[in-house]
Amino acid sequence: MNEQPNSSVLRPSACPGLLRIVQALDGGICRIKLDGGTITADQADAVADAADRYAGGVIEATNRANLQIRGIGEHSAALIESLLAAGLGPRSTAGDDVRNLMLSPAAGIDQQMRFDARPLAGQILETLQSHPRFHELSAKFAVQLDGGEALAMLEHPHDLWLSAFDDCGDTLLAFGLAGCPTDRPLAAVALADGHALVVAVLELFLELARPEQTRMRHLLDECPAPVFLEKLGQRINLKAAADWQREAGPEGLHLGIHSQQSPGQVYVGAAPALGRLDPDMLRGAAQLTRTFGDGSLRFTPWQSLLLPNVREADAVRLLDALGKLNLLTQTEDPLSHLIACTGSNGCGKGLADTKYDARLLATLLPHAVDVHLSGCSRSCAAAHRAAVTLLAVAPGHYDLYFRDAAQPGFGALHAHNLTIEAAATLLAARSRSPLDA
Repeated sequence: MNEQPNSSVLRPSACPGLLRIVQALDGGICRIKLDGGTITADQADAVADAADRYAGGVIEATNRANLQIRGIGEHSAALIESLLAAGLGPRSTAGDDVRNLMLSPAAGIDQQMRFDARPLAGQILETLQSHPRFHELSAKFAVQLDGGEALAMLEHPHDLWLSAFDDCGDTLLAFGLAGCPTDRPLAAVALADGHALVVAVLELFLELARPEQTRMRHLLDECPAPVFLEKLGQRINLKAAADWQREAGPEGLHLGIHSQQSPGQVYVGAAPALGRLDPDMLRGAAQLTRTFGDGSLRFTPWQSLLLPNVREADAVRLLDALGKLNLLTQTEDPLSHLIACTGSNGCGKGLADTKYDARLLATLLPHAVDVHLSGCSRSCAAAHRAAVTLLAVAPGHYDLYFRDAAQPGFGALHAHNLTIEAAATLLAARSRSPLDA
């Protein structure tokens, strides 16, 4: 049984959780961490009901494949109780903050996967919640497990990442620290040692890091990766990762119809515009997975959702039904390529109404362009460095940045104090330029 919330064991944090409601301009925020991004249809209904009854009816899909309810008022205790009753809470109160494990939304069904990562993910999540020492980790400390799936978020940096690869017929797990699976790995371990590796890395981090060093990158500034790796090798058998490096799969696999590993079965992906769902959308998706799928929904780091294990013969009907819920189903839709934070309409730090401006931008672009609109420099909506960033400087006005590996933060500043109309004109002209191939 889940423990009831007890504020005395919750560490101070600006990050919302299921048991920690964080106040924003539009009310309280409750973040529901989903195991591997997966939720049952009945649990989805419970989230929709909680948003309707105890909040403002706004549900967000996050860039870590979780859900948030916004606009929570005086009935926060009842909201938390209803979500715990639906089985959406942690194993223990102190374990809520540390359930930060990113998995491919197509784990176990992806045609390209090297192994089904879900059992190992379950082991890791259980240990994170049950190991009291790990409750000392920051609420932002995060682990990624990549089973080699084509559908995998490879741009979000993690404190520890693990990625499956083939080594002369054996599946090994390459790993790295404070980076992404597309980085050069530090070393590898046998698949059977994956859980032990996570435990060893986290224990070593907690032994070496000072209290102010809350993330792996902070520790590595003082204890370089080769030194950390040498200490880690005294605890677990490490293997060379040779010259292997993870390659990205095709883009757009989180939307539309895609074949699974099992013949005749597909998953179908759709996205709420700018990550925002209303309760009817979520209830509708839940009913569709009961009718066409396996009774589950999988949320993704692209702020979208998948319905897995659908019969190929039903896929087009299902995709049409998702579209009727006002979900985006086509990668050609410019709105499906835009990311926007809450903005000034719901966040006191936001300098512009980014959600409104993003919808306007989508109508002005001649074709899809990947753009991140951020209401302030914190970049809450995008954990990765986007190809194009519009950083708000005033209502309706933005600085325009293009990603540049040689530049920190958002990249290279291209133009200052643009209106959305001016930004759209510049982006359209740049996309037509033969020099920008």
